[in-house]
Amino acid sequence: MNIFRRGHGRAAGVLALISALALTATACGDGGGGAAGDKGGEGSGTGEITFWDNNGGVRTDVWKEIIADFEKKHPKIKVDYVGVASTEVQSKYDTAIQGGGLPDVGGVGAAMLAGIAAQGALEPLDERIAASSLEGRLNAGMVESVKAAGGQNKMFTVPTSASNGVLYYRTDLFDKANLEAPTTWSTFFTAADRLTDRDKNRFGYTIRGGSGSIAQALDAMYGQSGIDTFWNGDRTTVDDPKNVAALEKYAALFKKNTPAADVNNDFTKMVAQWDSGEIGMLTHNLGSYKDHVKALGTDKFRGIPLPTAEDGTRVQVSNPVDGLGLFRSSNNKAAAWKFIEFAASHESNSKWNESAGAIPAHTEAAKDPWVRKAEPTRLAAEALFSGTTKIVQLPYYLPDWNTISKADNEPGFQKVLLGKMSAKDFLDRLAEQLNEAQAEWKQQNR
Repeated sequence: MNIFRRGHGRAAGVLALISALALTATACGDGGGGAAGDKGGEGSGTGEITFWDNNGGVRTDVWKEIIADFEKKHPKIKVDYVGVASTEVQSKYDTAIQGGGLPDVGGVGAAMLAGIAAQGALEPLDERIAASSLEGRLNAGMVESVKAAGGQNKMFTVPTSASNGVLYYRTDLFDKANLEAPTTWSTFFTAADRLTDRDKNRFGYTIRGGSGSIAQALDAMYGQSGIDTFWNGDRTTVDDPKNVAALEKYAALFKKNTPAADVNNDFTKMVAQWDSGEIGMLTHNLGSYKDHVKALGTDKFRGIPLPTAEDGTRVQVSNPVDGLGLFRSSNNKAAAWKFIEFAASHESNSKWNESAGAIPAHTEAAKDPWVRKAEPTRLAAEALFSGTTKIVQLPYYLPDWNTISKADNEPGFQKVLLGKMSAKDFLDRLAEQLNEAQAEWKQQNR
């Protein structure tokens, strides 16, 4: 499938960036350098490899620690670290796939996995995993998610973490207002009202209206409606009347119980705003837990799984599993695989996830003491693997998913918040795009 099908503008923009980014890629080291379709080679198992971190800046320090540990164990291999901001990594991969400059190893989240794998850019890792120290030590649910997301039932990445949606709330503000914990959707909306005092610039909630807003809105939508499947046959359920009503209620929080500036919130602005102000609740993932501890300590907030229905039923959308991919164009796959295996090992996987506050993919790392001590991570893991939480599996396998859920519809969601588009019209449009992408995917995978 052509990931640029939805408009010539995106493709043209990507192609226009090739020349500029090719210069950057040239400076990234000698290990990579190829484009999608290049077969590369195993190499000597020594020398230089290039690694792209898909959340550069935020996780740079911990990756540099892991790289230093790796280079100490493997002194004949040098890892050239390149940090790429999460907001830019999709376009950088797209550009390198078309024009060259791919790394040997790269962080690839499930949301973008299908689009990269469909173009032949990633090496299937099933056999390498089976012959390695990782065999039988990767979380089965994350393995399943990676296989489903790639769309070919193959392991195109080694899973490293899951970062579930979390409802963070200010326990000090809740106690002062004599409010119970927002464990159900009804107590969530009650708290959003009770904690809002616009004259004093206090708000019950901060909503994500900018980059990354769609996944958060879907989580709130399906969580309220109780619909536990994304597809009904070949038609999506996003425009089900129950989901429309749920989105209307969620979007109605904007400006009533949230700051007006939230319409442009990406996760960085949203997290900073919650940490520094008097806002009662924030929905984000486990990745911001450490930021909240740094800003607020551990006695002013809690992070709990997203609310349940009144009967205790919890429905949540699947969260992209992050992972490490080996690019087919690498000319030093043997050394690149050594790095992936090391980075996904018990010690390294535990170190990375403790830094991020995420759920480790390595089964032994998930048993480490820090997981029990980090309440949001522990509760998220318990909810995820309880057997009672119903997971709506988002269609990460669609090569168009990342474009549909971001560039194509984030501006539309802002219109819903601003009252310029109805929730029904927004979801009808989203459903039309998804149904079309699903039909095309099925046609090409007969």
